[in-house]
Amino acid sequence: MTAQAKLNADPAELAKFSELAHRWWDPESEFRPLHQINPLRLGWINQLVPIAGKNVVDIGCGGGILADAMARTGATVLGADLSVKALRVAQLHALEAQTPNITYREVSAEALAEEKPGAFDVVTCMEMLEHVPDPASVVRACAAMVKPGGWVFFSTLNRNPKSFLFAIVGAEYVLNLLPRGTHEYAKMIRPNELARFARDAGLTLQHTKGMGYNPFTRRYALTEDTSVNYLFAMRKVDGV
Repeated sequence: MTAQAKLNADPAELAKFSELAHRWWDPESEFRPLHQINPLRLGWINQLVPIAGKNVVDIGCGGGILADAMARTGATVLGADLSVKALRVAQLHALEAQTPNITYREVSAEALAEEKPGAFDVVTCMEMLEHVPDPASVVRACAAMVKPGGWVFFSTLNRNPKSFLFAIVGAEYVLNLLPRGTHEYAKMIRPNELARFARDAGLTLQHTKGMGYNPFTRRYALTEDTSVNYLFAMRKVDGV
């Protein structure tokens, strides 16, 4: 099997985000939701494991919104993605903003895990699993590249009728928060499925959070409701 055949990426998904790459750092663009939720997810991560001084990798970093924020919080950050255009935007922003201790690479999660097993204190993989053909493979890679006892953070979308109504119909077609076609219902991942992927990879679930959107205040908030957007904080079992 060729390397290209084994690559865990959907060309249509890469093309979709590449087309919008130049708008990544415009807070009023299609990426406005990412800018709005970024302080929430960064705050939650940093509350559970203070990342200053930590070696962190952000898998599926896109234009670098979370990776840049983690570097500014004091972590040494590697942003990894397969969208060349998004990575160029991320690198340009880091140069212009003079963001310290951050680098970006065009590399898959699986290839990075082979190259750097057990190399990172913290691994983040946010809003990415629902865009790849084999999310379990990405979870295994994240588990492989984190140190024993280290933390892995995932965020993704639940798969159920409510999530279809809120995340696709509402967000993409009614409120126009996201471009139409951003998410495919069949690729959404139930929490019990992600928990199984993680457990099989040697990760233990520590904390969960949901994320909700109020269309009247146009604000996002962390909640205990994981029925639509949800976040997992996991740790690698020592010795695995």
